[in-house]
Amino acid sequence: MPRYFIEVGYEGTTFCGFQIQDGQETVQSVVTSALDMVLKEPCSLTGSSRTDSGVHARQNFFHFDTEQTITGKHIYSLNSILPPTVVVHAVYAVGAESHARFDALARTYTYTVTTKKDPFLIDKAWHFPFPVPLETLQAMALELPKYQDFEAFSKKNAGNKTNICTIELSSWQAVSPSSFTYTVRANRFLRGMVRGLVGTMLKIARQSATTKEAVEAFKAVIVSKDPSLCDFSTPAKGLVLETVAYPAATLQQPI
Repeated sequence: MPRYFIEVGYEGTTFCGFQIQDGQETVQSVVTSALDMVLKEPCSLTGSSRTDSGVHARQNFFHFDTEQTITGKHIYSLNSILPPTVVVHAVYAVGAESHARFDALARTYTYTVTTKKDPFLIDKAWHFPFPVPLETLQAMALELPKYQDFEAFSKKNAGNKTNICTIELSSWQAVSPSSFTYTVRANRFLRGMVRGLVGTMLKIARQSATTKEAVEAFKAVIVSKDPSLCDFSTPAKGLVLETVAYPAATLQQPI
């Protein structure tokens, strides 16, 4: 049966996460409902990357199978039905064995922190009303690609088959005098990992007298493999799934 990838973006504030849950409105549930209506047949969606309640995405993917030929008219109809907080960017015809989750090569997340109260960032950034030592945060972030076992940054009872991740990019950057963004790209992420990284780096940076002291404390958390040393209190609203990368041949047939 023909298979399609559907590329979506969403503002996650009002959703109870990404994956379907009984009695809860999620990104997957509203996209499934819209697709069922447009195609006039039940559709089963498989997601690329699960995001928690309140987390946003500029780009995420599902795959689904149908004997119908998907056209631009279907995309228009989907966007007419979906709530304003969800958009279908594109649909791609892919191979029958393509898989939205398992074929993904890397995922990129950003997390935004603001030290100044800003009503326009209320659902898009964590208001962290303390000095942010950017140099110290960056020094810690640059240590992450040197490691692969991130058990310390996975919530307990997450059911991971492995805690091994390959981090390709880890960097803090100032985007204004009062706001800072952390960017991280990896082949996979553990449950709560990005928020744990951000919260732990900020906590250690505030508690450390020097950058060197902060880096050593952060490295100690990584090698401990102990999630109790990690700060998972970072709110969801500052987190955005920016991109999901696939082999070049996967997305060659946009509708």
